[in-house]
Amino acid sequence: MHTETQNQKTLNIDTLPTAEIVQIINDEDKTVAAAVEKTLPAIAEAIDAIVEGLRAGGRLIYVGAGTSGRLGVLDAVECVPTYSTPPELVQGLIAGGEQALTRSVEGAEDKPELAKSDLQNMSFSQADILVGIAASGRTPYVLGALEYARDLGAKTIAISCNVPAPILDAADIGIDVAVGAEVVTGSTRMKAGTAQKMILNMLSTGSMIRLGKVYGNLMVDVQVTNAKLADRANRIVQQIANVDEETAQSLLESAHNHVKTALVMHIKQVDYETALQLLHDNDGYLRQVIG
Repeated sequence: MHTETQNQKTLNIDTLPTAEIVQIINDEDKTVAAAVEKTLPAIAEAIDAIVEGLRAGGRLIYVGAGTSGRLGVLDAVECVPTYSTPPELVQGLIAGGEQALTRSVEGAEDKPELAKSDLQNMSFSQADILVGIAASGRTPYVLGALEYARDLGAKTIAISCNVPAPILDAADIGIDVAVGAEVVTGSTRMKAGTAQKMILNMLSTGSMIRLGKVYGNLMVDVQVTNAKLADRANRIVQQIANVDEETAQSLLESAHNHVKTALVMHIKQVDYETALQLLHDNDGYLRQVIG
């Protein structure tokens, strides 16, 4: 079923009381996770490709228009505080540029040549990985990006909520998440947007786990940029190193607020420079250093 198809379950939703409206929306949302589940093999394949590219020095670039573009930008920017990635490592491009994050930029999504120039401006290369996101599966801006990336020989991934879809044909790896008709016809910020968000969560989180930025289920590469994250860093050190709050704080101060380094310093009983070297020698994998 196409995302523009009229949902037969909601034909009279405008006549219903509020309690029934939200129940219908919730019932439709329950179908999203099941649709995403069907795409897990393709998502796993995409994660492996992303990890391979990032390990080789490439960048992960999300490309989309409207809601799809905003979701890509959101996923990209969250990688910085969560995993201490450099801002340029994971980036999101949205048709129409930064102003399109808060308001519609008329016609931007219909210009495939705009995607090519946006990618050229960021020096996109064969080493990078491009993820094209489009609920419709046919957005010209996204298609332009995928075709430019493919011409360069870069790895390409596409996420579409319609099947078949041109962007799936244009990518090396296609993630086709058919969520069906929306509660409000064509409002793809709803089920389609939820599905895209779930998939992007998996792509970035799975990749960062594979890159050693998680120990157990703890974000040991967290960037301490505010009080909440400082508290989280302290609790992580307490838990893994089995120390009290004061000791954890002292370790973090000695390690310039880097959780991994603080843990290696304490558990291996080494100084800051040695801890850094141990992490460097093990590609940043804390488990390989401390077990």
